[in-house]
Amino acid sequence: MRKISLFHLLISFFSFSLLSCAQEQPNIVFLFADDAGYADFGFQGSEEIKTPNLDKLAKQGVRFTQAYVSDPTCGPSRAGLITGKYQQRFGYEENNVPGYMSEVSAVDGDEMGLPVEEITMADHLKTLGYRTAVFGKWHLGGADRFHPIKRGFDEFYGFRGGARSYFKYDTDPEELQNRMERGFGNFEPIDGYLTDKLGDETVAFIERNKDQPFFAYVAFNAVHTPMHATEEDLYEFPELTGKRKTVAAMTLSLDRACGKILDKLAELGLDDNTIVVFTNDNGGPCEQNASVNRPLSGTKSNHLEGGIRVPFLMRYPGQIKANSTYDYPISTLDLLPTFFAAGRGDVSSLGDIDGVDLLPYVQGRADGRPHQTLYWKKEIRAAVRDGDWKLIRYSDRPAELYDIPTDMEERNNLAALHPEKVKELYKKIYHWELTHERARWLLQRKYEKFDIDRMDKYR
Repeated sequence: MRKISLFHLLISFFSFSLLSCAQEQPNIVFLFADDAGYADFGFQGSEEIKTPNLDKLAKQGVRFTQAYVSDPTCGPSRAGLITGKYQQRFGYEENNVPGYMSEVSAVDGDEMGLPVEEITMADHLKTLGYRTAVFGKWHLGGADRFHPIKRGFDEFYGFRGGARSYFKYDTDPEELQNRMERGFGNFEPIDGYLTDKLGDETVAFIERNKDQPFFAYVAFNAVHTPMHATEEDLYEFPELTGKRKTVAAMTLSLDRACGKILDKLAELGLDDNTIVVFTNDNGGPCEQNASVNRPLSGTKSNHLEGGIRVPFLMRYPGQIKANSTYDYPISTLDLLPTFFAAGRGDVSSLGDIDGVDLLPYVQGRADGRPHQTLYWKKEIRAAVRDGDWKLIRYSDRPAELYDIPTDMEERNNLAALHPEKVKELYKKIYHWELTHERARWLLQRKYEKFDIDRMDKYR
């Protein structure tokens, strides 16, 4: 019998250990919707919008009932989740919509982007050996230095801007950030309906990388305006009309694309070792796309619950109990440390971030709340959720105070009954604001009035 040396035994042991460690790293698929209504999914109680694939995902994992974004608009929300930090800390306070900025803004257009010194979710995951890709809407800067390929992503198929047609442009769009791009600088027209295309591209990425840990950030632009749907999807909702019919059809296509991705994971035998998260970037803009946030008050762009609370699902077989709910407040700021920890990274190495690893909480290994306090701010307007209390600070009226568990619709203002609590929460906002950088750009003042008016209308 051939003798095996101690040296060879050690080599075999360490090789097996490294292989086992690599296999233990879960794949990560992050499904991110755009401008969807809080109530516009079957798993959130909708009886008119069809989302069978996401409803199935909800039953396979945990549904977070109090999930928040770090901002009620597209760009800042993305800046927060991709860095794990409140975006005000690096001056990304306002939405970066070219042409809408105030004259006092330092920058506009392509220059409104995620500061290059900020480390992204993809940067961190690459240090753990992940292959990284983003599909769809970037909205973190149009200039080349802000490009996803230069921010930790190995692959990119999408558009740099914030909103575009779901169909092929006959000529270049007026806003060049909204051209479809493959990799860096390779602009090409889309073939077919964009939501379906993003699903197909993600499936192809998974197939190419099935033998190594991968991170797929699928940033759908559905159901953001423009209101474009296919005739086939519109046909599925004969009882609906107008924008409501269109947003239902757009949501159905979103669900179908998510289903393609989930089916591919199952087909390749990867679903048992893949974390899947589905959520949305902010509350639905009810007037623009006929989304519904009920029973929450408010809409996209304001600090009522309907602007900042979002649907949120997470599936991680063997690690998270299926068909469960988690009821303490969480934030999309938590995605980066959660993914990093699951990938066998040391969260303490992430530095001074504001998110926390959610897995110990949903697994019951950590007691209490992931966050005692959460904050939001847009110029003078701000909000703080401390425990069950929520204070909203305005620029044109007295602050409002709500006990969220008993009043999630925010109809019973308790500020006059609890002046000391109002003072305490005001101070918390002030102290938090001391950690901010000056905003790099600001919207024109008239848009603040629009946001406040919508708060009154959708209460």
